[in-house]
Amino acid sequence: MIKIVAKMLVKADKVEEFKATAQELVEKSNAEAGNIFYSLNVSTANPRLLAFIECWKDQEAIDIHNKTEHFTSILPKLGALCEEGQPVDLFTEVEY
Repeated sequence: MIKIVAKMLVKADKVEEFKATAQELVEKSNAEAGNIFYSLNVSTANPRLLAFIECWKDQEAIDIHNKTEHFTSILPKLGALCEEGQPVDLFTEVEY
């Protein structure tokens, strides 16, 4: 499994629009075959800092997701509502 944390610093007057725009992306991403979970989260310290936290079966599932119509059409709209890009981090779980 691969987990992704994609942070975005949203313009102060665009937070609610960002959340509303992201809803379709979250719903459709959660319906994808290789998706385990996909959620939008807000920082407890900064209400303008939002993060997509995702879990995918494997890299192939991420590659398919990145080419979907909902991802390629909604992500640019979300980016326009942000002040600056934040790093996107991929994680794999530590096995014990």
